Amino acid sequence: MGMDLRQLRYFLEIVERGSITGAAGTLNVAQPALSLHVRNLEGQLGTRLLLRRPTGVVPTEAGEILARRARSILAEVARTEAEIRSLETDPSGRVAIGLTGTIGGLLAVPLIEALRERYPQITLQIAEAMSGFVAGWLSEGRVDLAVLYEAPADPGLACDPLLEEELVVLWPPDRRAPPEITLAALEGVPLVLPSRAHGLRRMIDAELSGVGITAELAVEIDSYANIKNLVAAGFGASVLPWHAVAPEAGTGALTVSRIEAPGLWRGAWLIRPDARPVTRAQEAVAETLRAVVGELLADGVWAAARAPSSGCPAPGAER
Repeated sequence: MGMDLRQLRYFLEIVERGSITGAAGTLNVAQPALSLHVRNLEGQLGTRLLLRRPTGVVPTEAGEILARRARSILAEVARTEAEIRSLETDPSGRVAIGLTGTIGGLLAVPLIEALRERYPQITLQIAEAMSGFVAGWLSEGRVDLAVLYEAPADPGLACDPLLEEELVVLWPPDRRAPPEITLAALEGVPLVLPSRAHGLRRMIDAELSGVGITAELAVEIDSYANIKNLVAAGFGASVLPWHAVAPEAGTGALTVSRIEAPGLWRGAWLIRPDARPVTRAQEAVAETLRAVVGELLADGVWAAARAPSSGCPAPGAER
């Protein structure tokens, strides 16, 4: 017969008290019955678990392993019981979400504020990186939800469109850039771009290819902040979301050209693994995130952005 939770609780109490007598008093169990539980455990496992000392008992090496595992098992059981009981109350628990840096800068604070007001028992963990890294975290299970700029090609990922934002061309501050340009005007222009591991780069390459040119790469770097720094230092031009460069454009640290109508727009999607169970806490975070994005659009905080014009494409479709 295998171990049961009662045996684990009794054994852990003995180890933590350092005494069978002390544990018997705490558990309200007769000392002989508690000693019998220990002997039964030792018989099941085929090894000594406790050493008797004049002052009480200490665990053997096997006993230390059992106590450590018992502590973990009992804690997980307690969390499970609490989570199930919470189904009748407010959502609670930890939810991890992955955001790209530009999205995180806009979304993190209002999302945390909204969750604290609406669902104070939810603990939100936010991880930021460029989109390629965030997509990897989602696949590995390191985050529960992600906001990405590329709809997933993986049929195992569910997709929910959030918004579309305008991309612009940024130039060094001493460049006399026109207010608007065509993509074809970037032919021969040195560009500072992220690597092809990231959706923005793949989109830029595809759009340039559509007008018959290829990117002339000056520097490849996976950091929006350093892309802006390198452009400001004169290494070349780049293409980034308007909201990501608006502060620098406002101070003259960068100059910006919009792309002629219809412009260049990219979508942002809320993505989660389709096969994993969705907790009530995750549902609450997703619902709150959608509401916060809607408020940022309505208030104009998310500059040069609009509501999505279409749903998520089918896996493998052109985006």
